[in-house]
Amino acid sequence: MPKTRVILHADMDSFFAAIEQRDHPEYRGKPVIVGGLGLRGVVSTASYEARKYGVHSALPGALARERCPQGIFVPPRMSVYAEESRRIFDIYRQYTPEIEPLSLDEAFLDVTGSRMIFGDGMQIARSIKSRVHAERGLRVSVGVASNKFLAKIGSDLDKPDGLVLVPEGQEIAFLADLPISRLWGMGPKSQERLENLGIFRIQQLQELSLERCLRIFGESMGHHFHELSHGRDSRPVQGGSGPKSISHETTFDVDIPLGVRTDRVLLELSESVGARLRRKGLRAQVVRLKLRFPPFETHSRQR
Repeated sequence: MPKTRVILHADMDSFFAAIEQRDHPEYRGKPVIVGGLGLRGVVSTASYEARKYGVHSALPGALARERCPQGIFVPPRMSVYAEESRRIFDIYRQYTPEIEPLSLDEAFLDVTGSRMIFGDGMQIARSIKSRVHAERGLRVSVGVASNKFLAKIGSDLDKPDGLVLVPEGQEIAFLADLPISRLWGMGPKSQERLENLGIFRIQQLQELSLERCLRIFGESMGHHFHELSHGRDSRPVQGGSGPKSISHETTFDVDIPLGVRTDRVLLELSESVGARLRRKGLRAQVVRLKLRFPPFETHSRQR
């Protein structure tokens, strides 16, 4: 087995909206917005035509309609999207059994052991892209690299229908000019801390010693960001690991006060999560609650 891994990150382009445009020819070339219906609906996916107007996933529907009044708002068809995802993953499995799904529309593929049959990483990526388009009528962007972190960044750099290779030995140069927000795990507080130190690009973080990173972020995250900024990521592709979390949530068309009604909703959501855990024979270790106040202020707590 070669020492250097070859990892692909395959990310479907505007997956839900692209399916709607494929299935409804009259939508093609137009701003399609999946979700965002009702008074408190939230956008699930926006086509690239809609993104030009500043519409994106998780945007409140009211704001999406304000930004893109000519948008075509359609209700999600989750069963259709799930079946389409299954068919696309069947294509992936013809190249490697080592697949780590991240969601319905993205996955890591370890094709290190597939090269003797299908060619190098770029050849495999081109073949996958061609087949997904020919067989499913959809586009997928792919990043090719020696690890998961770099592959995921690559798949996002040239969307839609992108194909980006991070050449072995050029990882540091590839990352240098990217913003620090590209680093996996870089949250708003960590980003603010670095920007207060005048650090905005990954190259500036690469120039810091490990000791300085440890002083800024602490033991765990200091090592983490130092490794990632140099393009190092040893995480394996883990297929078949099962769901990482199970959740239910609801949004109200009209604000409701805290009290008896919210307690009842919380109980109903908890029962739904519990039922799914029991059906799957799973036990959870952490309970997390998310609560949203107007206008769109979200709080979460976990134990």
